[in-house]
Amino acid sequence: MPLSPLKIILIGFALVVLGVVLPFLMVLHILTSTFFLNFFSYTASTVGLLLGIIGSAMYVRLKKK
Repeated sequence: MPLSPLKIILIGFALVVLGVVLPFLMVLHILTSTFFLNFFSYTASTVGLLLGIIGSAMYVRLKKK
């Protein structure tokens, strides 16, 4: 069962927020900055942005019909 466009947008939004919060916590020295955590934060932000764009395109296409 494929996900609805709104769920994809929400997942993308959550990943982008995670990609912003993790570096913020690293700057405040609440989390230790590691290579894995930096890479995960970057990946979460990028994938979240792509999911948001894909979900928005799916939503527009669905509402156009």
